Order: sequence, then C-alpha cells, then structure tokens
Amino acid sequence: MSKIERNWQFAEQYPTETEPIVAARRLSLELGIEPVSRSTAAHLSGYAAVMRASAICEIGTGVGVSGLSLLRHAPQATLTSIEIEPEFLREARATFVGAGVAASRLRLIEGDARHVMPRLNLAAYDIVLIDANPEQLLEHFEYALGVTRPGGVVVVPGALGHGRVADPAARDEATQAMRDLLAIVAESPAISPALSPAGDGLLTVVRLDA
Repeated sequence: MSKIERNWQFAEQYPTETEPIVAARRLSLELGIEPVSRSTAAHLSGYAAVMRASAICEIGTGVGVSGLSLLRHAPQATLTSIEIEPEFLREARATFVGAGVAASRLRLIEGDARHVMPRLNLAAYDIVLIDANPEQLLEHFEYALGVTRPGGVVVVPGALGHGRVADPAARDEATQAMRDLLAIVAESPAISPALSPAGDGLLTVVRLDA
C-alpha cells in the first residue's frame, strides 16, 4: 500500500459517528445502498456547522445517513430530502424518528427530483446535496444551483466514480456525466469548485454572489 493509500485509509477511518448514523449505514448496506463514506459524512457535518445552515436540501435520501450527518451539528437547520424509492423513504422516516429529529425539521418528499426541484423556492438553501441517479447528474445540478443561495454550496459525493472518472477508457454514461459536470464548474465564473478525494471523491461548488 502506498503512502497516499495509507493516508486515504486513515482519513476514512478517522471520523466518529453517532449510533443512529452507524445504524443507518448498516441498514443502507443491507438494502444494497451505497451510503456516503465516513469522511464524506464528516465533511457534510462540518459544512452545515461552519455555515450555520438553516435550510438544507438533499436529492437522494437513502435511509438517512447523509441527512443525519447534515443535521448533526446544525440544530437550527431544516432538511428537505427527496427520494424516489418509497421503501427507502419509509426506512429514512424511521431512522430520523429513532435519532430524535423533530418532525418540524424534516420535509421528506417521495418523487423524482426532476419533478420536485422546479417547485422549490429559488436561492432558498444553504446546502444542496446531490446523491442520486448519476445519469441525471447535469439536470439535477442545474436545479440544485438554482435553489442554492449566493454563498451556499452544492455538494456531490462520488465525484471520482470509483476511479472511472480519471480513466480515459471509461466511457459509460454516468462517468461521462461527472466529467461533463467537472468541466462545466471549472469554467464558470459564477461558481467556485473544489474536488476532494474524500470517500469516492467529493465535489463542493460554492455559488458566488451575483
């Protein structure tokens, strides 16, 4: 194992998590969902805390790993979370209840984000997380940027695609969509992107002031 690999492994194992997050992570794996990694979850918690986020939106609820992480150090925040799979959303509701998250802080929406996002208020959210169908990434990002306030962030986990994004031979639709997004955000003067190797890659895009 190289030094870079050891560093990555150490960083992944470093964060501690609450029992509800650990339980949600275990349930995710049982249901065949790939949750955000521990280091990615720690980044999400940190973003919400440092920004003192009051409104957070999530595309792809899963069973609540990322949602609980976003709310962990942001007691004043509300979470709007969109999930297309009814079974996952039912499990997520139970996860949030079990973690003691008040119903007044949650808006869990069952549906296709492409239909839900256009109904959300523009420039209303401090953080928008995109963790859904990668083939629809560019469409999700366009909506996400629109509902993010100036100074807010859009966060996209899985930005390295398990090594496929950096592999020129990988030409599948999801990988190409991520490459296209990375190219778009790198060139836009209206946003400030950062790509981290945390987890399977974490893209953070700050919407700059108009």
